[in-house]
Amino acid sequence: MKLAPRFAVLLAAAAVVAGCAPQTSDNSASDKDEASGTLRVWLFQEVGNDPKAKVVDSVVTAFEKAHKGTKVDVEYIPIDTRAQRVKAAFNDPESAPDVMEYGNTDTAGYVHDGGLLDVTKEFGAWSEAKDTDPTAKQSVTVDGKQYGSPFYVGVRALYYRTDVFKDLGLQPPKTMAELASTARKIHKARSDLYGLVVGGAYTYGAMPFVWANGGELATAQGGSYTSGIDSAAAQKGIKAYTSLFTSDNCPAAKCAVMGGNDTITAFAAGKAGMAIGGDFSHSAVEAGKVKGKYAVVPLPGVASGSVAPAFAGGNNIGVLKSTSHRTLAVDLMEQLTSKKTQASMFDAMGFLPTFTDVRDAAAAKVPFEKPFVETLAAGTKFVPASPGWSEIDSSLVLPTMLQEVISGKKSVAAASKDAAKKMNDAFSSAG
Repeated sequence: MKLAPRFAVLLAAAAVVAGCAPQTSDNSASDKDEASGTLRVWLFQEVGNDPKAKVVDSVVTAFEKAHKGTKVDVEYIPIDTRAQRVKAAFNDPESAPDVMEYGNTDTAGYVHDGGLLDVTKEFGAWSEAKDTDPTAKQSVTVDGKQYGSPFYVGVRALYYRTDVFKDLGLQPPKTMAELASTARKIHKARSDLYGLVVGGAYTYGAMPFVWANGGELATAQGGSYTSGIDSAAAQKGIKAYTSLFTSDNCPAAKCAVMGGNDTITAFAAGKAGMAIGGDFSHSAVEAGKVKGKYAVVPLPGVASGSVAPAFAGGNNIGVLKSTSHRTLAVDLMEQLTSKKTQASMFDAMGFLPTFTDVRDAAAAKVPFEKPFVETLAAGTKFVPASPGWSEIDSSLVLPTMLQEVISGKKSVAAASKDAAKKMNDAFSSAG
């Protein structure tokens, strides 16, 4: 899904990427493949959308020139109301767009509801597709088939205050254990600062701790998913994260309710020594009191020098199954997500490319992006490709689990067991 401020993310309620797969009644595939006419496109309206629109306009101009008799009508839709728009489109193919941008955690739900076109054959034949980041490709894949093309990707890393670290003689932590001890050193020396600001409602800030300790959200078994959040490894990660909600770092009374946006807001305001934030958080931090007084490194893993796996958020562009312009629509999808377009979108909006070679070139051009590219290269994680994920995410199963542990209401074992049951119920009901 979309990731935060700069991407105007879709992710995020508590800086979480939330899936919004609608329930539909009829979205049968069109048997037409018209070679001309009007293609309708829905893209997300960004904060400061003009640079994005200029890139899209250049793609559209070239596309219309290459396809005589074809017109492309682009509409920028609000992210917050996209669920209703998409639901209506799936229920009424006549009003649906041909091509649509969507959050990558929505893929499985949209496929389950019959709204997206299977483009496996075309994606596989597209010469540029071979350079797609594996996790980005996973975000458009359901049951081994591709239902779109990755548009951009975003990950989180560790922001830290260079002035505070210099004053206290600290170095960026190289392990998760050092991360915790460094956070407490900061707060002890500077009681006005959170050491590492964390949030009890910050799912994708917590999950790297689970993944780094060998845990998983869920595992695929015979076409379905089974929660892994209550495994011994996952519980170890949950314990590591929730142990940071203490008076010597980030007091539970204040931090338990925080989401990802809250943690970045606190860091940008100069209230924390460290924070876990995305490349998409850069503009918010730059606009805050810490401008010129921070740096970013990959979030460390358990072993020294390792990188904790991060959630690979972002957006995709797909073709609706109801399109009557299949060939044209797929071609436009590829043009909107091509290497050339993604490079232009990086320059215009800061969206990280999903092609590894284009992303490496972007990082070389903009040094700030280097730790995020390193995080992607180290290996990222994605949510289960199940329509049940939308229910799990929207019903706040994981934040509830974290907050139950933080408050002392439940033990890690009990809270994770209850969360696993809720996840399994959602997976089962989704089919």
